[in-house]
Amino acid sequence: METSTGADVGRLGREVGGGGVGRDARWVLRRAEPADVEAIVEIRAVVMRRDLERLGRFDAHRVRQRFRDAFSPAHTSVVVADGAVSGCVALRPADDGYWLEHFYLAPALQGRGVGSAVLRTVLGRADADGMPVRLNVLRGSAAQRLYERHGFTLQAQDPVDVFMVREPSVEPHRVPGPGVPASASASASALSASASASASASVSVSVSRRIPA
Repeated sequence: METSTGADVGRLGREVGGGGVGRDARWVLRRAEPADVEAIVEIRAVVMRRDLERLGRFDAHRVRQRFRDAFSPAHTSVVVADGAVSGCVALRPADDGYWLEHFYLAPALQGRGVGSAVLRTVLGRADADGMPVRLNVLRGSAAQRLYERHGFTLQAQDPVDVFMVREPSVEPHRVPGPGVPASASASASALSASASASASASVSVSVSRRIPA
């Protein structure tokens, strides 16, 4: 999860987002800091556990250490709700577009439209660059349906992961300015995001570029 061949990614890595309201869930999206890692590690362990256990791959230490080893604040945005770190998403540049990685949302924010709002923001940035976005999600995860609703299609799969890609949208994406609330409707989103959810379809998603859990 982790500057891009495109200038916009460098800009995303520096921006601090505004706030949003999604079905009464008040939150902000801000750039990540090194000190956020342990809070995110615990969220990851919670939201990934069900899918990893289903696949026979859950290990309490490994699920945490993998994130510590991959964490890159420069390309990561953090979701903050009620003053606490409640999720994250990363958008990492690659030669052929971007990789959407480490998209997790704490259970307390799930089902409130926050995951979709954050995703719209990230995809809007990629669309502005005219670049495709790739990801992989654990097989059988409800998160795959979330991605399909946002234009991702199947590219490949193996016994553990489903790989998906989304081509840039030709429709303009409008990113509200600071202080403009997000909503669950079509153009509502988290505000400015840095570069950068898997227990339910609209939230916590476990994605990474083939980093074993």
